[in-house]
Amino acid sequence: MMSAAPSPDSRPRESVAIDAELVVVGGGLGGLSLAVACGSAGLSVAVVDRETPSRMLAESFDGRASAIAYGSQQVLAAIGLWDKVAAEAEPIREIRVADGDSPLFLHYDHRELGEAPLGYIVENRVLRQALLERVAELPSVRHLAPVEVLGAERGPAGVVCALADGGSVRAALLVAADGKNSPLRRAAGIRTVEFRYPQTGIVCTVHHELPHLGIAVEHFLPAGPFAILPMTGDRSSIVWTERAALAPGIMALDDAEFAAELGRRFGDFLGGLEIVGPRWSYPLAFLHAERYVDERLALVGDAAHFIHPIAGQGLNLGLRDVAALAECIIDARRLGLDIGNPEVLARYQAWRRIDNLALAAVTDGLNRLFSNEVAPLAMARDVGLAIVNRVPPARRLLMRHAMGMVGALPRLVRGERL
Repeated sequence: MMSAAPSPDSRPRESVAIDAELVVVGGGLGGLSLAVACGSAGLSVAVVDRETPSRMLAESFDGRASAIAYGSQQVLAAIGLWDKVAAEAEPIREIRVADGDSPLFLHYDHRELGEAPLGYIVENRVLRQALLERVAELPSVRHLAPVEVLGAERGPAGVVCALADGGSVRAALLVAADGKNSPLRRAAGIRTVEFRYPQTGIVCTVHHELPHLGIAVEHFLPAGPFAILPMTGDRSSIVWTERAALAPGIMALDDAEFAAELGRRFGDFLGGLEIVGPRWSYPLAFLHAERYVDERLALVGDAAHFIHPIAGQGLNLGLRDVAALAECIIDARRLGLDIGNPEVLARYQAWRRIDNLALAAVTDGLNRLFSNEVAPLAMARDVGLAIVNRVPPARRLLMRHAMGMVGALPRLVRGERL
């Protein structure tokens, strides 16, 4: 059972100017993770979020589950979160990738690399609960919610955020963790490359008769990928990519009709299915900011990049942003430097930009490659899956990428505390 949500900062703040070293706007998974990472190292942090914390824990707010790569699990462990979610995290022991009805496939097995799982599936509300509990444990972190930021003045001396309740927050650095439509990014004049896919994501949870054995399945269908992600209690999270024109009709089906449509795509390999909880749909899009920093401003997570869910890597990219930015900030502070100076921000941007761009391009390309029925392409991609599956070094490299353990890794991703 999940405990009640910790109360946000209830100290009076009417017309009060709060002083902090770091102000994070946005109290989602990325924003709270950054606050915890920096607060755990002793930095004074103010998190400002317009959402009510108790509402964020309701099943109706967000019924999604996230794939937590092994590297991201290391981040959560290093900042004191993993023990709070481990009991409700299902290990991913294998990943099977198949293209339609083709007999050719790609199979990842964690035992090729050691004992650690490839990753875990955790419900977003479980992650939020753990983050709120951890924030409440850190005396140097103030969680101001629900309250909206009206605007932010940034200059050589620092940042001042004006709050809708009449108060303000002063800090050396402002972090925009305020989502894909980030008002702070737009106010800074940071341009983006963005577009909508002609696809909609449909999300639900199913209970099945047979155990999933920790196996995640990515089944490419003509409309897009259909992912079956193992959860605790013989459940799986479904991430179903459908043509945008068809999705509203599918969502309007009654429970029995929806279950029948789902079953046609799911198959019977796990026995009978029962849909548990609500279902959701959301438009799929691509976004990448032309830069991640401005004067005393850094973007993290969806404010900087938003990718197709084809590989389940969106949150993992955001957590690597958090790990890198926290390391840059804490290192600068320990050297007695201004954490908002341009050199600190330039280091963060250089560190994260290539990784994010590369994965954004890969996920976009994979979606375009697999979401079509052109015969020559279908043959080429099936042969490609089979070749990779039969070449162990290539397969193991892709597995390490999926685990988030390739490249210049921040200390938190290596499981080291800051």
